[in-house]
Amino acid sequence: MISRKILLIYVFVLSFSFVLPASAEQVQLKHFVPGSYQKLLKNKADKPFMLVIWSTTCSSCMEKMTLLSDLTKIRPEVNIVMLATDDVSANDLIQTVLAKNELTNLEHWIFAEENAQKLRYEIDPKWYGELPRTYFLNKNHERHGISGALSSEDYKNIFRVLLN
Repeated sequence: MISRKILLIYVFVLSFSFVLPASAEQVQLKHFVPGSYQKLLKNKADKPFMLVIWSTTCSSCMEKMTLLSDLTKIRPEVNIVMLATDDVSANDLIQTVLAKNELTNLEHWIFAEENAQKLRYEIDPKWYGELPRTYFLNKNHERHGISGALSSEDYKNIFRVLLN
Protein backbone atom coordinates (compact mmCIF):
# COMPACT_ATOMS: atom_id res chain seq x y z
CA MET A 1 0.00 0.00 0.00
CA ILE A 2 1.30 3.46 -0.92
CA SER A 3 1.75 5.75 2.05
CA ARG A 4 -0.25 8.95 2.14
CA LYS A 5 2.92 11.09 2.07
CA ILE A 6 4.21 9.40 -1.10
CA LEU A 7 0.79 9.76 -2.71
CA LEU A 8 0.68 13.50 -1.89
CA ILE A 9 4.16 14.04 -3.32
CA TYR A 10 3.18 12.14 -6.47
CA VAL A 11 0.04 14.26 -6.90
CA PHE A 12 2.08 17.43 -6.31
CA VAL A 13 4.69 16.47 -8.92
CA LEU A 14 2.06 15.30 -11.37
CA SER A 15 0.13 18.56 -11.06
CA PHE A 16 3.22 20.54 -12.07
CA SER A 17 3.88 18.38 -15.11
CA PHE A 18 0.89 19.89 -16.89
CA VAL A 19 1.66 23.52 -16.06
CA LEU A 20 4.75 24.26 -18.17
CA PRO A 21 3.84 25.30 -21.69
CA ALA A 22 5.97 23.88 -24.46
CA SER A 23 7.18 27.38 -25.35
CA ALA A 24 8.26 28.30 -21.79
CA GLU A 25 11.80 29.55 -21.43
CA GLN A 26 14.15 26.88 -20.12
CA VAL A 27 16.49 27.94 -17.36
CA GLN A 28 20.16 27.10 -17.46
CA LEU A 29 20.74 25.23 -14.21
CA LYS A 30 24.44 25.48 -13.46
CA HIS A 31 25.81 22.45 -11.67
CA PHE A 32 26.79 23.23 -8.09
CA VAL A 33 29.78 21.03 -7.30
CA PRO A 34 32.78 21.41 -4.97
CA GLY A 35 34.38 24.77 -5.77
CA SER A 36 31.17 26.34 -7.14
CA TYR A 37 30.60 28.57 -4.12
CA GLN A 38 34.02 30.18 -4.49
CA LYS A 39 33.40 30.57 -8.22
CA LEU A 40 30.07 32.27 -7.47
CA LEU A 41 31.75 34.68 -5.04
CA LYS A 42 34.46 35.47 -7.58
CA ASN A 43 31.87 36.18 -10.29
CA LYS A 44 30.04 38.55 -7.95
CA ALA A 45 33.14 40.40 -6.76
CA ASP A 46 32.30 43.81 -5.28
CA LYS A 47 28.57 43.20 -5.82
CA PRO A 48 25.96 42.57 -3.14
CA PHE A 49 23.67 39.63 -3.80
CA MET A 50 21.12 37.35 -2.24
CA LEU A 51 21.56 33.57 -2.38
CA VAL A 52 18.23 31.76 -2.06
CA ILE A 53 18.60 28.06 -1.28
CA TRP A 54 15.45 26.03 -1.86
CA SER A 55 14.00 22.68 -2.88
CA THR A 56 10.92 21.43 -4.68
CA THR A 57 10.24 19.23 -1.63
CA CYS A 58 10.19 22.21 0.77
CA SER A 59 6.63 23.45 1.22
CA SER A 60 7.75 26.80 2.70
CA CYS A 61 10.07 27.30 -0.27
CA MET A 62 7.25 26.65 -2.72
CA GLU A 63 4.87 28.99 -0.89
CA LYS A 64 7.40 31.87 -1.05
CA MET A 65 8.12 31.61 -4.79
CA THR A 66 5.44 34.21 -5.55
CA LEU A 67 7.05 36.63 -3.10
CA LEU A 68 10.44 36.13 -4.75
CA SER A 69 8.87 36.77 -8.12
CA ASP A 70 7.32 39.98 -6.80
CA LEU A 71 10.69 41.06 -5.38
CA THR A 72 12.35 40.69 -8.78
CA LYS A 73 9.79 43.10 -10.22
CA ILE A 74 9.75 45.60 -7.35
CA ARG A 75 13.53 45.58 -6.75
CA PRO A 76 15.19 44.64 -10.07
CA GLU A 77 18.50 46.05 -8.80
CA VAL A 78 18.76 43.23 -6.24
CA ASN A 79 20.98 40.50 -7.60
CA ILE A 80 19.25 37.21 -6.70
CA VAL A 81 20.92 33.84 -7.20
CA MET A 82 18.86 30.70 -6.63
CA LEU A 83 20.29 27.33 -5.64
CA ALA A 84 18.09 24.22 -5.69
CA THR A 85 19.23 21.47 -3.34
CA ASP A 86 17.38 18.88 -5.41
CA ASP A 87 19.55 16.65 -7.53
CA VAL A 88 19.73 17.00 -11.31
CA SER A 89 17.01 14.38 -11.81
CA ALA A 90 14.50 17.02 -10.65
CA ASN A 91 15.36 19.28 -13.61
CA ASP A 92 11.89 19.17 -15.22
CA LEU A 93 10.06 19.95 -12.00
CA ILE A 94 12.47 22.80 -11.20
CA GLN A 95 11.99 24.23 -14.70
CA THR A 96 8.22 24.12 -14.18
CA VAL A 97 8.35 25.82 -10.78
CA LEU A 98 10.63 28.59 -12.04
CA ALA A 99 8.58 29.22 -15.20
CA LYS A 100 5.27 29.21 -13.30
CA ASN A 101 6.65 31.79 -10.86
CA GLU A 102 8.35 33.94 -13.52
CA LEU A 103 11.81 33.41 -12.07
CA THR A 104 13.57 32.31 -15.24
CA ASN A 105 15.55 35.55 -15.59
CA LEU A 106 17.72 34.88 -12.51
CA GLU A 107 20.94 32.95 -12.11
CA HIS A 108 20.16 29.35 -11.15
CA TRP A 109 22.24 26.53 -9.71
CA ILE A 110 21.42 22.95 -8.74
CA PHE A 111 23.23 20.50 -6.48
CA ALA A 112 25.14 18.14 -8.76
CA GLU A 113 27.12 16.15 -6.23
CA GLU A 114 25.93 13.05 -4.41
CA ASN A 115 27.37 14.32 -1.14
CA ALA A 116 24.99 17.20 -0.41
CA GLN A 117 26.48 17.62 3.06
CA LYS A 118 29.84 18.46 1.46
CA LEU A 119 28.21 21.16 -0.68
CA ARG A 120 26.33 22.63 2.28
CA TYR A 121 29.55 22.71 4.31
CA GLU A 122 31.32 24.57 1.51
CA ILE A 123 28.65 27.28 1.63
CA ASP A 124 28.47 27.48 5.40
CA PRO A 125 29.90 25.01 7.94
CA LYS A 126 27.19 26.13 10.40
CA TRP A 127 24.32 25.32 8.03
CA TYR A 128 22.84 21.87 8.55
CA GLY A 129 20.47 21.78 5.59
CA GLU A 130 17.32 23.47 6.88
CA LEU A 131 15.27 25.12 4.13
CA PRO A 132 14.57 27.66 2.94
CA ARG A 133 17.93 29.24 3.64
CA THR A 134 18.79 32.73 2.43
CA TYR A 135 22.14 34.44 2.53
CA PHE A 136 22.50 38.17 2.11
CA LEU A 137 25.98 39.18 1.03
CA ASN A 138 27.09 42.79 0.91
CA LYS A 139 29.58 44.10 -1.65
CA ASN A 140 32.45 42.85 0.56
CA HIS A 141 30.75 39.45 0.72
CA GLU A 142 30.19 39.69 4.44
CA ARG A 143 27.15 37.51 4.78
CA HIS A 144 24.14 37.00 6.96
CA GLY A 145 22.28 33.71 6.71
CA ILE A 146 18.67 33.16 7.71
CA SER A 147 16.83 29.86 7.87
CA GLY A 148 13.08 29.84 7.36
CA ALA A 149 10.59 31.70 5.22
CA LEU A 150 10.92 35.48 5.09
CA SER A 151 8.17 38.03 4.74
CA SER A 152 8.04 41.01 2.41
CA GLU A 153 8.81 43.25 5.38
CA ASP A 154 11.87 41.13 6.26
CA TYR A 155 13.23 41.59 2.74
CA LYS A 156 12.61 45.36 2.80
CA ASN A 157 14.52 45.73 6.07
CA ILE A 158 17.43 43.59 4.90
CA PHE A 159 17.67 45.32 1.50
CA ARG A 160 17.85 48.67 3.27
CA VAL A 161 21.09 47.51 4.90
CA LEU A 162 22.44 45.29 2.11
CA LEU A 163 22.20 47.84 -0.66
CA ASN A 164 23.66 50.79 1.26
